[in-house]
Amino acid sequence: MGVSMREVAAAAGVSVGTVSNVLNSPGKVAESTVARVQAAIDELGFVRNDAARQLRAGRSRSVGLVVLDVGNPFFTDIARAAERRAAEHDLTVLLGTSDDDPARERSYVDAFDEQRVFGLLVSPVGDDLDRLAVIRDRGTPVVLVDRDGSGTGFDSVAVDDVAGGRLAVDHLLSAGRRRIAFVGGPASLRQVHDRLLGARAAVDDVTDASLEIIETPALSVLAGRAVGERVQRRDPADRPDAVFCANDLLAMGMLQALTMLGDVRVPDDVALVGYDDIDFAASAVVALTSVRQPTARIGSTAVDLLLAAVDAGSRRPPENIMFQPTLVVRASTG
Repeated sequence: MGVSMREVAAAAGVSVGTVSNVLNSPGKVAESTVARVQAAIDELGFVRNDAARQLRAGRSRSVGLVVLDVGNPFFTDIARAAERRAAEHDLTVLLGTSDDDPARERSYVDAFDEQRVFGLLVSPVGDDLDRLAVIRDRGTPVVLVDRDGSGTGFDSVAVDDVAGGRLAVDHLLSAGRRRIAFVGGPASLRQVHDRLLGARAAVDDVTDASLEIIETPALSVLAGRAVGERVQRRDPADRPDAVFCANDLLAMGMLQALTMLGDVRVPDDVALVGYDDIDFAASAVVALTSVRQPTARIGSTAVDLLLAAVDAGSRRPPENIMFQPTLVVRASTG
């Protein structure tokens, strides 16, 4: 049987309340008393029962984070930034990946809800936010990450993906490219949808430009490579002269197929733009032009919104923060 707080208190010659303060609010206790209690804890081998503590408090010190794909460095960077900010407030981050699957997302959300997490950070797969609304309305704050929550009643932090799509294609058009292809999918993902909207808006402003849409089943290197293999097998006159990929992983896969499996030159024959500006973009065999998102600010801001929601409760209206993307030009567009 484990050592109790009462036994620690007796060994240290203090009250149980003092032991509790040492564990939860050491700043309220004299340093000499903290040292005495800590010595008793170490001697007796006391381990705090967090499960019991969160039952009493009604909320744990863990934050649930559900992302679309933890294998995508974009989401990995967001998770790291969220962890750093959470740690500053004595919170830990529990990470789950939905793999673009609504059922898997629901499973993680339900599991985190059962654990009475401090709050939820979620990059939703689709537009059905009903389950998240139930959790929010019960008092657990929910922040949408990489999704604009305007009009939904949720706090959110996102990047203007319509503007990002326009940035990418305006750049290609300004370089004289006219046969543009957009590569991305599934189309049900809001990020893909919005980046395509921006690409369309840019092409619509140039009378002799065209936009081909090539949908992919995933935002992955393998999906990009498959598209690249098909494009490089086309007759040169039938190929796009520029490709905008919905993320860098797709662009990296396309770059591999175009430059390693065929004789297509990047950017001479096909200019290529990605999205996210992950670390690998700059070190690719042809350095990749990409639309940069401020991943560190997204992750830390999401935690800040969560903390603000906990502090203010239902008295605070939801806050929707939208960052602007920037274009980083490299060799893949000349």
